[in-house]
Parts: sequence; structure tokens; C-alpha cells
Amino acid sequence: MSTGSAPQGRGTVVVTGASAGIGRATAVELARRGGTVALLARGRVGLEAAARDVAAAGGQPLVVEVDVSDADAVEAAAQRVEDEAGPIETWVNVAFTSVFAPAHEIAPDEFRRVTEVSYLGYVYGTLAALRRMRPRDRGVGVQVGSALAYRGIPLQSAYCGAKHAIQGFTESVRCKLLHERSRVRITMVQMPAVNTPQFSWVLSRLPW
Repeated sequence: MSTGSAPQGRGTVVVTGASAGIGRATAVELARRGGTVALLARGRVGLEAAARDVAAAGGQPLVVEVDVSDADAVEAAAQRVEDEAGPIETWVNVAFTSVFAPAHEIAPDEFRRVTEVSYLGYVYGTLAALRRMRPRDRGVGVQVGSALAYRGIPLQSAYCGAKHAIQGFTESVRCKLLHERSRVRITMVQMPAVNTPQFSWVLSRLPW
């Protein structure tokens, strides 16, 4: 994964949803390049385990407990990272939640929670990063997306809606940066199906 203008082995990177799954794997991969890897997630136990993995891979972990659905908390987390570790060169959004169920079995507050974490969490993270990257005219934002950003499937309507929304948001931001001739870059990585802990963690109303 490119870190854009950040030199190899240097710079501070942020990974949301860093306590498990793709977020944790991404944090470990980035740690192999050296520098500080800020680990953002809600679960302290998972964050501490991820921090050990990052340290073992050669990076300097910085653990920040935060719910990405809280815009003020995300902004405070970004400021803490810069205060303690220096300018953020790369921000990777991974955090999400979901519900496995037919759409008509998903309650309004469940749709809201998935949207707040899996879509607005990306928006808040991106905006926090851009507030710092645009004045410096450097940095990279990475949205970890899904093939479901293009193809909605049964039983994952809330998740598909969030990933579609991220795609539209990211295209809009990217076009604006191109118009500004900014050296800040933003991209979305569309993942295939991956065997992560999500299948035993998220709310499911399926019979198996």
C-alpha cells in the first residue's frame, strides 16, 4: 500500500478499526516500514494485542480508544496523534459494523448504527486527516472498501449501503483535490470476501 509522499520507514500512519481483521493486518504491514502506527478502535483488549503485533513488526504503536461514529472524538484522536507522534502522513479507514439479516428484519436504530460507523466513521476520519494534510499539501487517505460498494447483495443491505456511500463520498473528495491541484491523495481499495472475525462478531439473524 503506497504511503504517497511519506518516505519509506518514516512518518505517522493512522488505522481505524485496528484491533482486528483487515485493520490489524494493515497496521502490522505498515509497521514493517517503521515509524509510528496509531491504532484507533473501541476495544482496549484488541488494541493492546494489535500494539504488540505492531511493535514486533518494527513499528511504534500508539493506542487511541475511540468510537469513529463520534466526529468530535475522531478529531480529538487525530490531534492527539499529531501532538504525540508528529504529522499524519497516511490515514487508513477500516472500522465498520454490520447486520446480517433481510432488510425488513433490520431495525431503524440498527441501520443508523451501521451507517454511523461504517460510512460516517470514514467521513469523519477523512475530514480529520484533510484538515491536517491540505495545509501541508501532502498525505494519503485510504478507504478500505468492498466489492459490495458496486454490487449490493441480499442479507447485507446496511453494509452495502454504507460501502456505496463511501464510494460516492471518496470520488467527490478526490475530484475536489484534483481541482485544487493538491498533492494530497485519496483512494479506495475494494476488497474481496475475506475470512475475518466479522462473521462471528456482527449482529446476525441468520439461522446458521
